[in-house]
Amino acid sequence: MSSDLEFGLALADAADAITLARFRALDLHVETKPDRTPVSEADRAAEQAVRALVASSGRDEGVLGEEFGDESGEATWIVDPIDGTKNYVRGIPVWATLLALVRDGASVAAVVSAPALGRRWWAVRGGGAFADGELCRVSGVGRIDDAVVSTTTSHAFERGWVALAGRAYADRGFGDFWQHCLVAEGAVDAACDPTANLWDYAAVQLLVEEAGGRCTTFTGTPPAAGKSFLSSNGAVHDEVLSVLAGTAGV
Repeated sequence: MSSDLEFGLALADAADAITLARFRALDLHVETKPDRTPVSEADRAAEQAVRALVASSGRDEGVLGEEFGDESGEATWIVDPIDGTKNYVRGIPVWATLLALVRDGASVAAVVSAPALGRRWWAVRGGGAFADGELCRVSGVGRIDDAVVSTTTSHAFERGWVALAGRAYADRGFGDFWQHCLVAEGAVDAACDPTANLWDYAAVQLLVEEAGGRCTTFTGTPPAAGKSFLSSNGAVHDEVLSVLAGTAGV
């Protein structure tokens, strides 16, 4: 196991200990951020714990996190302490801590830890993608008509999603990190987010790509903060793009 991955798993352990302990707590404190999204005390505590461990590790790395901003270094951990906070605060177990180590402009290691689901995924650049220690690969489905597609929300690209869902074998709303992890596992063939920030996609992008898949915006450009995000098995990617291109949030 690489030292980067080993440290990433340790960071995930620390975050899990905090987030799982406060999940479904009756006294959980939740606020609304200026962008109208929720943030809980657990989001903040988990990111603070990750930052403290990175700072004390002696690895000379920085952190860019959703809750406390950018303290980048030559190598930087991209942190979403709770991806799926809306689920977390409502007691829905589909949420995870997302961690990606970026070095020289590229993600080299990633961990996605979903303790309420009892699942953890990880990947190392050039070393494959794993789900609970088992190597995972994207599906071989080659047509939208045979594909399972998913989205976090259709609000920002309703017509595009309706068109895609209408052609697909099955449409689902697994949402957030989970749909992209399911792409990496081969259970879902394409997963769509109309808007994604760097901390939303950095970890799952490496996971999907190491599983043999492909990630772009809805217009086929490389993923970028504040743009749309599409992950797929690669085989249906261009066909999905032809449906989604030109929709909102690209």
